[in-house]
Amino acid sequence: MQAAWAQDFVSEASLPKSLVTHIDAGTKVRDFKTVDLNGDNLDDYLLVLERADGTRTLKIITKQPNGQLLLAKSNDAVVYCRDCGGAIGDPFDSISTKSKSFTVRHFGGSGYRWSVATTFNYSRRDQTWQLVRVEESEFHVQHPDQMERQIYTPPKHFGKIDFADFDPNDFKGRGEK
Repeated sequence: MQAAWAQDFVSEASLPKSLVTHIDAGTKVRDFKTVDLNGDNLDDYLLVLERADGTRTLKIITKQPNGQLLLAKSNDAVVYCRDCGGAIGDPFDSISTKSKSFTVRHFGGSGYRWSVATTFNYSRRDQTWQLVRVEESEFHVQHPDQMERQIYTPPKHFGKIDFADFDPNDFKGRGEK
């Protein structure tokens, strides 16, 4: 299993040196993105770390005006584990970013395929990243034209959910509205 774990990781040498200090012992960098996540015109980072058991953490690391990097938020559930995708395998697809926003995408299944895209935006008022959209879809491989899609947004489906508190299995009906 060690050989499989060594694939598809980002080399620490390709990361900014100041970001390397945010890599937890016993983890490897699965993905990272550079984007202004809080609207202060400084480059911030999203860092996906994977442990040997396949579980993952997504960290939001912000650059301070003095150039130092600060761990702003962390979540151990938003990026699904390496073995959580069913027959397709690793469900982690990608993270897309734009200023003050990011979306984590997953894809998995077998005969029935599913995907989940979870989006967080920065709230200047609350000074944190909050869940703003979850899009779930599924279809059977024999009927790809019969895709079923559900889109969940606040305040109808959930209230304020901070990035650090988000649980993909328990967000509907949660959060202050």
